[in-house]
Amino acid sequence: MRLLSPSTAARAALLASCAALTGCSSVPGVAEGGSTLANMFAYGSTTEPPLARTTVMEARDCPGVTVADGGAALRRGSSQISIANVARECIERDGGAIAVKVGVEGRALLGAGGAGGGRFDVPVSFAIKRGDQVLASRVRRVSVVIPSNDTQAAFMAVESDLIVPPGTGEFEIEVGLGGAAVASPRRRRG
Repeated sequence: MRLLSPSTAARAALLASCAALTGCSSVPGVAEGGSTLANMFAYGSTTEPPLARTTVMEARDCPGVTVADGGAALRRGSSQISIANVARECIERDGGAIAVKVGVEGRALLGAGGAGGGRFDVPVSFAIKRGDQVLASRVRRVSVVIPSNDTQAAFMAVESDLIVPPGTGEFEIEVGLGGAAVASPRRRRG
């Protein structure tokens, strides 16, 4: 049988008495439903702090992503850069605001004159709109490098925390290459 050191024995006795006083089950010192003593041990306060509520919205409640008219592709000399895929996620926060995360996957292709690879700086625009009103917008610059022995390369750009204010109602998510995300009209993707 192994003997406990005085400090280990004291900690074990404290946890055991806490468990007895608070009626906890699996977590020492934290009672089911909370109590003053358990809250003091767990949170340093007599009350349990409010939890920040975030809820991932159903896909049907998160609008699809539209690609701005003229924003689906860019030409750089004889090479072309285009959007291949889009994705989005909407998270409802306390107070009714919605945080939108948008991803764009694209491809750069060297043209007939492009030999030996290439490097492109691609501006990808993100916008959250309600009608003609822009609620949030950002431009992220992405570098795309096509290796010298290849003719194409993929790129991704993800923008998080585009905020839709509480009470906005229906809104649109729009992306584009070259700053086209604040233009209209547009075509629907994803």
